Amino acid sequence: MSQEIMEAVREIERDKGIENGTLVAALEDALLAAYKKTPGAARHAKVELDEEGDFRVFAIELPSDIEERLLDEARERALDELERLEEENGERSHTLLNDKDLDLDWSDVPEHLVQREDATPDDFGRIAAQTAKQVILQRIREAERSMMYDEYIDRVGEVVTGIVQQAGDRNNVLVDLGR
Repeated sequence: MSQEIMEAVREIERDKGIENGTLVAALEDALLAAYKKTPGAARHAKVELDEEGDFRVFAIELPSDIEERLLDEARERALDELERLEEENGERSHTLLNDKDLDLDWSDVPEHLVQREDATPDDFGRIAAQTAKQVILQRIREAERSMMYDEYIDRVGEVVTGIVQQAGDRNNVLVDLGR
């Protein structure tokens, strides 16, 4: 990557009013998702992105007992999230949890127990690049949605005027409030 990409990321953050660092974290997540699509990718990995836009991917090896404990915690978090979503939506979903898709939080594992090996690929393939693009675009949409929510949450109960742009299923209506 290059300095130009980092400048473009910061410019998008400024233009869209997204909090500093949000897209840099999204870029790291996108690169990690792209890495996981490459053949022979490590099961656990971490991406580090520096200020110049250079990145490195590290394969993470953990002792089996710690890895199992972290997997149990990640499964529990995923199940809690599914239960929360089911309560919000009022629908029961049938989702299979796959251990390779779980995000392990090894931040509290002592550094001397974590083995890191540089696994930076020479280049990403087409599918990995598409995955990275999708992750970045999704994060931009999430950040915009969050900003809009934060802007209007204090106005709950207030009478406002707007133009209905779109009426969808599930009681969703898109209204232009002229902000």
